[in-house]
Amino acid sequence: MKSKVGLLSLIKQSSCTCSMNSHYNKTPLTAAPFARAFKSPDSNFRFSPSLFLARRFESIKAGKQLDSFGSSVNNQFLDFPGGRVAFTPNMRFISESSEERIPCYRVLDDDGQPFPDSSFVKVSEGVAIKMYNDMVTLQTMDTIFYEAQRQGRISFYLTTSGEEAINIASAAAIKNDDFVVPQYREPGVLLWRGFSMQEFANQCFGNKADYGKGRQMPIHYGSNKHNYFTVSSTIATQLPHAVGAAYALKMDQKDACAVTYFGDGGTSEGDFHAALNFSAVTEAPVIFICRNNGWAISTPISDQFRSDGAVVKGRAYGVRSIRVDGNDALAIYSAVHAAREMAIGEGRPILIEALTYRVGHHTTSDDSTKYRPVDEIEWWRTTQDPVTRFRKWIESNGWWNGDIESELRSSVRKQVILVSLTISKYGLLQLQH
Repeated sequence: MKSKVGLLSLIKQSSCTCSMNSHYNKTPLTAAPFARAFKSPDSNFRFSPSLFLARRFESIKAGKQLDSFGSSVNNQFLDFPGGRVAFTPNMRFISESSEERIPCYRVLDDDGQPFPDSSFVKVSEGVAIKMYNDMVTLQTMDTIFYEAQRQGRISFYLTTSGEEAINIASAAAIKNDDFVVPQYREPGVLLWRGFSMQEFANQCFGNKADYGKGRQMPIHYGSNKHNYFTVSSTIATQLPHAVGAAYALKMDQKDACAVTYFGDGGTSEGDFHAALNFSAVTEAPVIFICRNNGWAISTPISDQFRSDGAVVKGRAYGVRSIRVDGNDALAIYSAVHAAREMAIGEGRPILIEALTYRVGHHTTSDDSTKYRPVDEIEWWRTTQDPVTRFRKWIESNGWWNGDIESELRSSVRKQVILVSLTISKYGLLQLQH
């Protein structure tokens, strides 16, 4: 295993070509004058017109990067806001896509064994066991609550089937002080932070113990205690909010960042583009985690965009990015861990595209077999299951065995069923009286 420093270097190289490394060197934060202005309102009026004109043509980071590129006509350049631009006599359009697709960072193979010379952040036995416990708990909770909806006990539900590693591994890699601004398929982050099974059930059943007092649909969790913003159904509206929260953390000089989640469908919304640009300009410490599972409900990614997924969109806005195997818990943990260090330490946004697959239906209102081949779903379920892959890894380390596995699954199932049945019976008694 390579060192953590080696991993940071790998991510920086994989997110940009060698010729662009100078763009990512640590430079003074361009938003710093504005931060000081907010701290001291009087400073807003200290900028003279001459100072403004001098700063108007000062190169921003992207401009400084471009200053060193290409030849010019008789060494002539245009000093344009954003950086110096070289002139060229050749009419050349920028290609709509690169010749090769962006590679996907992966640590564990399908048998749960690390690739030779893999670079990843070391995970202790205790953290690894908790990660696996929580993935199994999330998987079991989804099964029981999904069945409860089918029995008419709750009105609505959606599962994280196939995306358990993104939930749990990303949660393990960040700190409890970090703000989480979710979409709706990230209950595992709450589970990791200590949200109890009873609290999950209270929200789904909408009883009086629900923090939202039953005013939200099921699975729209939220917790002030755990710095987890309440889920909203509207797609991608959480992304600009996350940037604002991250900028507030930066203004208060907190050793924390904001982490926000969204699906590939969210990248088709204007809020996604606004958020990336907003975060890059303010250099907000925010991590964007895109769960690219190939489908925006019934719309395949081939009908959403022509670009190479979501990861390439980051560079256009000046956001460092990486593509990760979303079914590899170690890869997700390592990438998010490194992203957090860069976001806070360097004052920058990070975009992570996690390639995964939604094995279950979009929600209980959906039948995905109407638009996806059953064979395709089964292939992902049986050969690419993130929970099974991670279990093979902890077993190979001598941290897990079949007896512990059986005991865990039996215990978790009993716990979830007990909570579900208790709330259901209580609700029926209330209706009868």
